[in-house]
Amino acid sequence: MNSPTLASRPMAVTGSLRGQLGTYIGLAVVLLGMVALFSTLSDYFLTVETFVTIANEIPALAVMAVGMTFVLIIAGIDLSVGSVLALSAAVSAAAILQWKLAVPVAAALGLITGLLCGAVTGAVSVAWRLPSFIVSLGMLEAVRGGAYLVTDSRTQYVGDAISGLAAPWVGGISAAFVLAVALVLVGHLVLTRTVFGRCVVGIGTNEEAMRLAGIDPRPIRIAVFAATGLLAGLAGLMQSARLEAADPNAGVGIELQVIAAVVIGGTSLMGGRGSVINTFFGVLIIAVLEAGLAQVGASEPSKRIITGAVIVAAVIIDTVRQRRAGNA
Repeated sequence: MNSPTLASRPMAVTGSLRGQLGTYIGLAVVLLGMVALFSTLSDYFLTVETFVTIANEIPALAVMAVGMTFVLIIAGIDLSVGSVLALSAAVSAAAILQWKLAVPVAAALGLITGLLCGAVTGAVSVAWRLPSFIVSLGMLEAVRGGAYLVTDSRTQYVGDAISGLAAPWVGGISAAFVLAVALVLVGHLVLTRTVFGRCVVGIGTNEEAMRLAGIDPRPIRIAVFAATGLLAGLAGLMQSARLEAADPNAGVGIELQVIAAVVIGGTSLMGGRGSVINTFFGVLIIAVLEAGLAQVGASEPSKRIITGAVIVAAVIIDTVRQRRAGNA
């Protein structure tokens, strides 16, 4: 009686691996297709300088997308990551310029700020059973106000105090990009190889079943939001290192880019399914799209329209995929 079940397990695992491989290939084809398209439209796109520039501009987006992947998998959303980025950078700059603290201490304060912001968002949504959309929307405004207060509504120029993150390594690639790739790999391993990752997927798939299995989803939810805030704080440091300044207006609208990258990577907005590696592909697609549109001379309104259309297309594809899976 057990043999059919046991025999079906390898088949299920094989099917899952094939599905993941198919998704990887599909995203890679889309990415290469975009590179080929923009290389045809612009004589300057297919150059080492272009790809180095893209690599050095995406670390902040990439690390926030890692956290957002976990948030969407538990069927949540965090709209405050852009504001948290700005506040974390502002706190670090104030610690260096006004409080005269050592750079490592200032950086740690920025990271702690992001962690606390994320933890508050998670705790409030869990304690009062409120939609994370509403809570994070309120945090978006409150945290942005905090960034203005800390900086006195002025850009704080930190110079080369934390420029080490943006310093070029091999071939001009920055340390921040290397760190972002490392965090993508760590996030992938946590999601796919740890009990915590399985609990995250389980909460997004069927939270009530997790409760019946004796697992309290509340601390896991809070931990996911806290980690996302921490990564947003790191993104703030990365951006400050690249620009050598902390701008209270930094990160305005970036939460939409983060969510877009995660959704383009195939993470379901309904929860229960996602991949950090696929999210990184989504980040690359967004970055190549923006760089390519800029090089072909597309206006800012046109770029926003095209990017929005890509997001809607990704959501439609995800919906169709879920319906087909449900009918299978």
